[in-house]
Amino acid sequence: MPKVEHQNSTLLTDDELRTLDAHWRAANYLAVGQIYLMANPLLAEPLTPAHIKPRLLGHWGTSPGLNLVHTHLNRVIQARDLEALCVWGPGHGGPAVLANSWLEGSYSETYADVTRDAKGMERLFRQFSFPGGVPSHVAPETPGSIHEGGELGYSLAHAYGAAFDNPNLLVACVIGDGEAETGPLAASWHSNKFLDPVHDGAVLPILHLNGYKIANPTVLSRIPEPELDELLRGYGHEPIHVTGDDPLQVHRAMAGALDRALDRIELMQRTAREGGVAERVRWPVIVLRTPKGWTGPAEVDGEPVEGTWRAHQVPLAGVRENPDHLRQLEAWLRSYGPEELFDSDGRPGADVLACVPEGDRRLGATLHANGGRLLRDLPIPPLDAFAVPVDKPGATLHEPTRVLGSLLERIMEETSGRRDFRLVGPDETASNRLEAVYRASGKAWQAQILQVDEHLERHGRVMEILSEHLCQGWLEGYLLTGRHGLFSCYEAFVHIVDSMVNQHIKWLRTSRALEWRAPIASLNYLLTSHVWRQDHNGFSHQDPGFVDHVLNKSPEVVRVYLPPDANTLLSVADHVLRSRDYVNVVVAGKQPCFDWLSMDQARAHCARGAGIWDWAGSAGGDREPDVVLACAGDVPTQEILAASDLLRRHLPELAVRVVNVVDMTRLLTREEHPHGMSDFEYDGLFTTDKPVIFAYHGYPWLIHRLAYRRTGHGNLHVRGYKEMGTTTTPFDMVVRNDMDRYRLVMDVIDRVPGLAVRAAAVRQCMADARTRHHEWIREHGTDLPEVADWAWSG
Repeated sequence: MPKVEHQNSTLLTDDELRTLDAHWRAANYLAVGQIYLMANPLLAEPLTPAHIKPRLLGHWGTSPGLNLVHTHLNRVIQARDLEALCVWGPGHGGPAVLANSWLEGSYSETYADVTRDAKGMERLFRQFSFPGGVPSHVAPETPGSIHEGGELGYSLAHAYGAAFDNPNLLVACVIGDGEAETGPLAASWHSNKFLDPVHDGAVLPILHLNGYKIANPTVLSRIPEPELDELLRGYGHEPIHVTGDDPLQVHRAMAGALDRALDRIELMQRTAREGGVAERVRWPVIVLRTPKGWTGPAEVDGEPVEGTWRAHQVPLAGVRENPDHLRQLEAWLRSYGPEELFDSDGRPGADVLACVPEGDRRLGATLHANGGRLLRDLPIPPLDAFAVPVDKPGATLHEPTRVLGSLLERIMEETSGRRDFRLVGPDETASNRLEAVYRASGKAWQAQILQVDEHLERHGRVMEILSEHLCQGWLEGYLLTGRHGLFSCYEAFVHIVDSMVNQHIKWLRTSRALEWRAPIASLNYLLTSHVWRQDHNGFSHQDPGFVDHVLNKSPEVVRVYLPPDANTLLSVADHVLRSRDYVNVVVAGKQPCFDWLSMDQARAHCARGAGIWDWAGSAGGDREPDVVLACAGDVPTQEILAASDLLRRHLPELAVRVVNVVDMTRLLTREEHPHGMSDFEYDGLFTTDKPVIFAYHGYPWLIHRLAYRRTGHGNLHVRGYKEMGTTTTPFDMVVRNDMDRYRLVMDVIDRVPGLAVRAAAVRQCMADARTRHHEWIREHGTDLPEVADWAWSG
């Protein structure tokens, strides 16, 4: 059993100890004040019910521990002149982080009306978790934050994302013991196998064990300390333990723990950078055990509170109505000695501010938490060098993502010196045909490398781990601190991060309304290995619903693109990689696909977002269409064009218009989305009274939801994926889901007035083709030759 190492106390002077404790007490006072008070911030008069908020909201339990960490980070940042960022995993401890930002002055610099005096203190208290104020969690409104505290599990992944390619940055990460029980956080401990001590910064995890969640004990606080020590060592860390409830002893121990951890980090980085040591290093982790609700009420109404789950949120409820609780609250607040901490005007005293760094060294003022201020434009080369030649539509085939891979390779090359672009994905870069990037950068890897391994590098910038949570968390942290990236994933399994992208979208929506937050690079998804070409992996790999999830979110933030071929994918990629403050979802195939548009045509088509392909239909000139064939996605586009081809051969008198949609949000109205079409534009494309047969990549009801307000919605008939999946042939996938060319022709005949009788023989021919298909694949295991060998004849 390993020896459990507790930190020896740093030899703090009496003055240092006094000022550290003063800062910590001031932060605790401010945290309590935010939860309870709306007036009388300095307790200049006895508390009355009128001074108390009508609704008591917030989380006290974790706040003293967060205040302790913030106080001691201030000390080492100031003493060592560190460039530092802190990710607050227990982000529901918003009162603590806000309190420290106000104390150091960064809050008042950000919000001029919340001055660092009694008037500003009252405003700080009143606005907390109050209508028209600020959230109770650490949020975009909080200076120094890159991490929303509402949902737990992502802090450590965010911290590592911030540290990648930030060689001078220390990222402290406070991990709550409740958060430590989540799956994403458990996987995040493995991030240290990807942290390059030469080119990356350092992450210092601080595991805060206060014993309880909302109503239950936490696992890591209840296992024996030697067992926890073994666990952390198994993850590749060197644990340093700080335990106690005596403030002065804990101050000494915490100071010693931080000094020891930072000395070790400095030694490991210097050794790697100067001596070229290639072995994986073991980074320190601090295990901090303090009581939940420390320094708060020990007992309320005869029940123990401090050190129990009862301290989690508001330890004293009903303060307005209960005189005993009111007296207990006042005693609690006065126990911090506010008259010693603030002058008569409410300004923090010299002792309180003695450990606070200056300028952008303050945690609330670090530029890394406002990454848009550090962001540089991505050097994207001209697309023509990567475009595939298209002399006529449908004459050649390419794998779109392989074409994109060459562009990404060049971007990797162009950013090799500045190191501000990363590609992340769950073990699928080569599978998704993006392996060209390996010529510019290998895969980041600090664990053992064998001779049979390929493309593993100590300094690589391609990030692969079989955890979508980590890929998402790393990239979010990387983007939020001022860099660029792309997340490539199998379409069906990106759902694993549904909740994470939801949180990031909320962050972006809020931060866009804050003038002081500079725009950051967009979060870009490339979803491939998609539903229609997962015929070999089967039903478990077939789910196109991430688009539905994203399009439910804030319209000013989300964008969804379905490029139908290689050149349109290049054009879309160029756009999304240059964009700011969006979540862009790009769905594109990796299998050989027909080339429909030249590079110039692709640019124009993507700029429109949706447009008529005159060459693909038969309603040329001034002729009004009898039917509109619409499509979105590569396989639906091919099936619509094949259906158009059949209609031109079998029903040449029929006027057919083909419309392709690249930008899904174009289908919305302009009032609902910035990219939405006016009714005039929409009606011009789709008509107001003609049947529209729409082949869509995903679940068909999404198209109805996007277009439900349009005049011609009643004429809209959508085909798409309807959970009819299995292991089968590629064409059988579309047949099973009634999106095949033969079914689409039948839909036209069924919906164009007058065709039901006149084209009955054609319809029967299409139905017979579907029957022939079923018999053929069961005998031969391949698609019909007329399907497999089909090419556009226009």
